[in-house]
Amino acid sequence: MTRAADDKMPAGTTAGTPQILLAHHLKQLKLPTVLREYEKLARECARDGVDHTRYLLRLIELELIDRERRTVERRIRAARFPAVKSLDTFDFTAIPSLNKMLVLELARCEYILRRENIIALGNSGTGKTHAALALGLAACQKGFTVAFTTAAALVNQLMEARDEKRLLKMQRDLAAVKLLIVDELGYVPLSPTGAELLFETFSQRYERGSTIVTSNLPFEDWTQVLGSERLTGALLDRLTHHVSILTMNGDSYRLKQSAHRRRATAAEQNQATSTD
Repeated sequence: MTRAADDKMPAGTTAGTPQILLAHHLKQLKLPTVLREYEKLARECARDGVDHTRYLLRLIELELIDRERRTVERRIRAARFPAVKSLDTFDFTAIPSLNKMLVLELARCEYILRRENIIALGNSGTGKTHAALALGLAACQKGFTVAFTTAAALVNQLMEARDEKRLLKMQRDLAAVKLLIVDELGYVPLSPTGAELLFETFSQRYERGSTIVTSNLPFEDWTQVLGSERLTGALLDRLTHHVSILTMNGDSYRLKQSAHRRRATAAEQNQATSTD
């Protein structure tokens, strides 16, 4: 009778110590944090007189917190950021023209729910990419899918996809991303074909997903990049329909940092010379 009952039980449940079986089951259920923490937490709860329900609650909360952390890390990797930057390290005092309260409001990511866009305009070195990366990181942390690219790289990828007969798939993938960040629009003039493909990408996302664009050029000069007043007008019409504009003109932050480092190095060298 006992043997017959045993035959009906799942393999692996009738042999081995409870610890071995528990480890096996937790791995099968993909609960690595529970596996790692259950013994330590059990000792703590026993010491503090915590009942089994609260012990289980704490254990599951740890698993959920760790799972969310891993999920955010996967979103960050999938976004392909060139660097991970946050607003905590952004020097707002270096760019007086930038509306800090607007940036902090955008970091809440409600604009993504409304499918609105952001355009950061300013001369080179004023932190446009840093701001875009920080907003992208905030979006990942809020649970949104993000993709980062430069305008030149995106156009090259679109043209390669067209030549290899996979353009429609790439366009579908780009349209599905909740937040697309296109950096450095304006640094490299685009071919007519490239400009058309970029326009199609933005057009397909119109009122379907949010896009962040950074550019060193004012809107009136975008024709220099896109090569067509008609195309530029149509693109701006879509991008600026629902948009927050970050004005980031000022002295180059990178140049100021470089000058500061040179002055510090010169001071150290002078001090060493005077000591000698």
